[in-house]
Amino acid sequence: MTTYITIQGDTFDSISFRLFGTERFAVELMKANPEQLNTVVFGAGVVLTVPEIPAEQSDELPPWKREG
Repeated sequence: MTTYITIQGDTFDSISFRLFGTERFAVELMKANPEQLNTVVFGAGVVLTVPEIPAEQSDELPPWKREG
């Protein structure tokens, strides 16, 4: 796991989008940071744990981004 230091105005879904390219992993960020569950908008300088998100192959990806 790595860490992420928030900037003023960050939210779990904006952080997920910035790190993973989708808001879909906001729940995983919340699970990794239970002490911040009541935070809606972060101030600057909050250190969050970033969980490992396994890369998944999807038919929605364009062919050049698919493995194999």
